Amino acid sequence: MSRAEAAVLPVPRRRITLRGTLFGNELLTTFRRWRTLALLAVVAAVPVLIGIAVRIETGGDGGGPGRGGGGDGPAFISQVTNNGLFLVFTALAATLPFFLPMAIGVIAGDSVAGESNAGTLRYLLVAPAGRTRLLLTKYATVLTFCLVATLTVAVSALVVGALLFPLGDLTTISGTRITFADGLVRAFLIALVVAASLIGVAALGLFVSTLTGSGIAAMATTVGLLITVQILDQIPQLHAMQPYFFSHYWLSFADLMREPVYWDDLRKNLGLQALYAVVFGSAAWARFTTKDITA
Repeated sequence: MSRAEAAVLPVPRRRITLRGTLFGNELLTTFRRWRTLALLAVVAAVPVLIGIAVRIETGGDGGGPGRGGGGDGPAFISQVTNNGLFLVFTALAATLPFFLPMAIGVIAGDSVAGESNAGTLRYLLVAPAGRTRLLLTKYATVLTFCLVATLTVAVSALVVGALLFPLGDLTTISGTRITFADGLVRAFLIALVVAASLIGVAALGLFVSTLTGSGIAAMATTVGLLITVQILDQIPQLHAMQPYFFSHYWLSFADLMREPVYWDDLRKNLGLQALYAVVFGSAAWARFTTKDITA
C-alpha cells in the first residue's frame, strides 16, 4: 500500500462514522438537556394532576358523577372513574391544545437557532454532513420528541389510571362495549395520531428557527404563533378559514373511540399536517440552504 493510499483511507472512514451517528448524536444532545427533561416532566405531570383531581372530586366512588369536556372536545373525563383507561384519552385531550404543542415549539424553535446562538452551527457544517442532511436530522429529532412526549403522557396516564381507578372492558363513544385489550390498542393508535398531529407544528418551528440566530426568539415566536392560531380557530367569523388551521382537527382522534371508527376528520387532520410539513419544511430548506452562516 502506497503512502498516498494510506492517507486517503481515513477520510471515508470518518465520513461513514459521521453518517451513522449524526442522528444519534442529535438525539442524545436533545434528550440530555435539562430543558427537554423538564418539558417531559411537565407533560407527564398533567395526567397525575387530572387523575388526583377526579379521584378527590368523586371521593373514590367509581360511580360518581363526572363533568363532560367543554367546547368541541371529547367528553372522556366523565368515564375516568368507571375505567382508568379513559384517563389516557382525557390526558391527551387536555395536553394537545397547549402543553404538547408548546413543548414541540420550544424544541423545534431552538433546533437551528440554538446552534447558531451557541456558535456551534458552523462547526456542524464544517463536517461532511451538508445543510440539507443536517436540517433533515434536526427535523427527525423534533419528530422523535413529538412521539416521545406523546407516549410520555399516555404511559403516565395509564399508570395513574391503573393505580387510582378500576380497569376493564370499556364503552365507546358510540355506546358499544369493547375489551380492555382492544381499548389498549386504540389508546396506542390515538397516541400515534396525536404525535402525527404535531408534525405541522414541528415544521413551523423549524422554519422559524432558520430565520433567526436567537434560540429564545425562535421559541417565543413559535409558541406565540401556536397560541394565536388557536385563538383564531375559536372565532366564529373566521369559520371559512378555520379548516386550514393546523389545530382545527386535532381532537379528531376521539373518532378512534367510535364503533365503527369515523375516518373523515382523521384523514383531514393527517393530510393537513402533511401539507404544513411540506410547505414549512420546504421554506425551512430554502432559507437554511441559502443562509449566510456567521456563527
